[in-house]
Amino acid sequence: MSARAPGNSREAGFTLIEALVALALTGLVLSAMATLTAQFLPNWNRGIDRIQHSELIGISMQRIAADLASAEFIPAGRDDKPKPLFDGSPLAVTFVRTAIGPNAGLGLDVVRIGETSDHGTLVTVRSRAAFTPLPQGASPSQQFHLSAPVVLLRAPLRLSFAYAGSDHEFHDEWHEADKLPAAIRLTVRNAANDHVLAVSTVTPIHVDAPAGKAKSDGDDAGNGNDQDNNNVVGGSGKRGGS
Repeated sequence: MSARAPGNSREAGFTLIEALVALALTGLVLSAMATLTAQFLPNWNRGIDRIQHSELIGISMQRIAADLASAEFIPAGRDDKPKPLFDGSPLAVTFVRTAIGPNAGLGLDVVRIGETSDHGTLVTVRSRAAFTPLPQGASPSQQFHLSAPVVLLRAPLRLSFAYAGSDHEFHDEWHEADKLPAAIRLTVRNAANDHVLAVSTVTPIHVDAPAGKAKSDGDDAGNGNDQDNNNVVGGSGKRGGS
């Protein structure tokens, strides 16, 4: 007979009750984590949406400010006393600038930035048309057919404009003026609560005289105009949020 080897005993392991208890505890932990995740994810998504929305508004405002800063002193026609093609109202502005875009060639564009209706809601749109000199007495609104609209802001956001000359006083209108405004104030409001957004700003106009024409009769006066424009830009932070 062979002797039984010492230490040969039954292998240790979990009982059925222990396995069931472990599975129950695991289910409770997973259920608690799922509940917390379900409460957390919607708030996370709303926060991400707000951040993305704010970034898009900031990009739109940067584009609008860059557009307006590039306005050129271009007369609508060939009059003896030329006036720049620039028309400003509280909710829209029309001006001429160098053509930009992937397919833009050498030339000028008439640009309008203002509110329009889109399926019953107000949106701020940038539209453009190629610039050509107008015949004597022709109306720009009848001659230029704006196209290629690009939506910049949507309701409930509304964009308003104000215009300042060398006196730094802002006005809601700028029509038939002999020169371009020195600065334009851009104010973005939430129409739901009339709250002014922090992205509101003031942008200077880089050109204030026709090409080849001196700003003033002397260098000192020209330096004075430059100082005026610098003062307008320096006060942009204060005026932008008013």
